[in-house]
Amino acid sequence: MNKHILEIDRLNVSIGADKIIKDISMAFFRKKVTAIMGPSGCGKTTLVRCINRMHELIPNTVVTGSITLYRKNIYEMNPIMVRREIGMVFQRPNPFPTMSIYDNVIAGYLLNGIKLTRSEKDTLVESSLAKAGLWNEVKDALHRRGAFLSGGQQQRLCIARALAMKPRVLLLDEPTSALDPKSTAHIEDLISELKETVTIIMVTHNIGQASRVSDFTAFLYLGELVEYGTTEKLFTVPDDKRTEEYLSRKFG
Repeated sequence: MNKHILEIDRLNVSIGADKIIKDISMAFFRKKVTAIMGPSGCGKTTLVRCINRMHELIPNTVVTGSITLYRKNIYEMNPIMVRREIGMVFQRPNPFPTMSIYDNVIAGYLLNGIKLTRSEKDTLVESSLAKAGLWNEVKDALHRRGAFLSGGQQQRLCIARALAMKPRVLLLDEPTSALDPKSTAHIEDLISELKETVTIIMVTHNIGQASRVSDFTAFLYLGELVEYGTTEKLFTVPDDKRTEEYLSRKFG
């Protein structure tokens, strides 16, 4: 099987008159964690939103180039199917506030009208919460609203909700930026475990976090892909002076 699960070819993205992504080509390895780093406004979030077509929710967005998932062009697929294959977790935890923990986990099925038996639901809820490291904490409170959980627990609930759809790729957009250090450490441990079953692409401002949890790192600057390679090489002997300056916190 191709070691690359996802490939981006000459991707350009403009929002109105602003060119956000400039001719980016890169490929992501199966069951690895790839960190997308760079200063604010460099295009990181726009890039990951294009990977599951969330950019289409932003008016006046124009995209050229291609993104392929196992060699299938995602722009030729039904966007609902794309988002089932490529899940996303956002910067701030966003469980559905009126739904129970149980219903939050299976929300993708409920909202898309996908029928499951009670037994299938129970199994899916338990396995997804277990994968997100949350089952033991909430198993006696499944029918309480997700909003009563702590911020870190809410983010793990959002990860469980994404995992319940059995995605091949999981996009994490700054998943710990709104969390305290203890919750951040919990999520980082979880990311390291999850790559056994799913490919992870993670936007992060946190240079230390990228070095701890990622196998590969991409450095974006002003919408361009400056450098991309193994995290070890990029952090120790970067090829580009801008990468070196960013990692030594001279800007960003």
